[in-house]
Amino acid sequence: MRREFKLPDVGEGLTEAEIVRWHVAVGDQVKVNQIIVEIETAKAVVELPCPFEGVVAALMAEEGQTIDVGLPIIAVDDGTGPPEAASGGGAGGGAQPEARTAALADDMVPSAPAPQKEERQPVLVGYGVKMGTTKRRPRKGDSSAPRGASAQAPAVAPPAEAPPRPAAPAAPAPRAPGVLAKPPVRKLAKDLGVDLASIAGSGPHGTVTRDDVHAAVSAPPAVTPVAARPAGGEERIPVKGVRRATAQAMMASAFSAPHVTEFLQVDMTGTMEAVRKLRATPDFAEVKVSPLLLVAKALLVAARRHPMINSTWDESAQEIVVKHYVNLGIAAATPRGLIVPNVKDAHALPLVELARAMNALVETARAGRTQPADMSGGTITITNVGVFGVDTGTPIINPGESAILAFGQIRDLPWVVDGQIVARKICTLALSFDHRVIDGEVGSKVLRDVGDILEDPLRALAWS
Repeated sequence: MRREFKLPDVGEGLTEAEIVRWHVAVGDQVKVNQIIVEIETAKAVVELPCPFEGVVAALMAEEGQTIDVGLPIIAVDDGTGPPEAASGGGAGGGAQPEARTAALADDMVPSAPAPQKEERQPVLVGYGVKMGTTKRRPRKGDSSAPRGASAQAPAVAPPAEAPPRPAAPAAPAPRAPGVLAKPPVRKLAKDLGVDLASIAGSGPHGTVTRDDVHAAVSAPPAVTPVAARPAGGEERIPVKGVRRATAQAMMASAFSAPHVTEFLQVDMTGTMEAVRKLRATPDFAEVKVSPLLLVAKALLVAARRHPMINSTWDESAQEIVVKHYVNLGIAAATPRGLIVPNVKDAHALPLVELARAMNALVETARAGRTQPADMSGGTITITNVGVFGVDTGTPIINPGESAILAFGQIRDLPWVVDGQIVARKICTLALSFDHRVIDGEVGSKVLRDVGDILEDPLRALAWS
């Protein structure tokens, strides 16, 4: 029986998604819960498992194509022939959708699996809804050979179709035009910024291998692309998926919430010393410790002391919702755009667990595997612009929240300590907040608390 898998809503009311990469091709055997495709929604790249077991009969969407939720994207033959024969041999109306789907499969991959071809052939070549399927099955056991002339016309078709059958293993080639590569190799090429189409594969049938990708990275840069690029030309980048959702969210936030941004220069020398000591602590031996961890801890302590900073504006109810838990968002720049996954209940985590959660969150984001659930429910956000060598900025509040803290780069600068000018580790913080919810006094106190803790991390113990 041919079964179709329709694109599900993997987020909160999403209406469409883009097919990023197929993990299977027509003719492949698939199992239940096997990952078959990666899709990009307005929130994240998501891997979809197959709900059926059988042979892939058709891929109904191409990579790069945007599909509405509810439309079929793949057809799988589960091998249960009789039910299909029963449904296809009834009224003519029931046979027509099967014919259309079969035609689509044949257009995409000429050498479709023989059992499916055998069942659909009478419809495609004009035999209509004649009960040909019930006569074809006995022919597999040769028991139908002595039948009359009416059965022999279709009986000639299987031998004609049999020779192309060995060509079925070559079907994976069309799934990525001109390129054969396994999913791990494709991911490696994506991570290294290598265009698979530019590589001559050394594997079987021209398959691109890991060694081919690494060789392409170490090869001298090609001059041809630069020469072929016209001076003063233009490039158009489609705005879709995560990038489009981010653009819409930022515009809505900027023009609906009255932003105020305050700045504070902080002596981070004490924080850097604390980071050094934590790295030498056995509990943190296998955990990455960075200054961002202590910035996060400082913000969590400040939010506990000033709960209004961790609240949101409810427009429909005309209420301010103060949240006594913190889902701490960490803005992450990815090749597909800016995303803000969050650490759930960050306020309740010990420092070492907070470090593990933040590291896992960032690694997942960079790998493009952040799920929509990881980006929902955030209450306050940190954006680390310092990693780009930037001192500070005026960050836009993440929709649904009321504040965002920008953490700038840490630089050696002259600083006055006890009346003497000395070199210190200096950083600039910027706190943007929604002035409908947070008064200037509250915003200033929160920023000052964060600065005080970073200058003297022991304050985090005193105020916890």
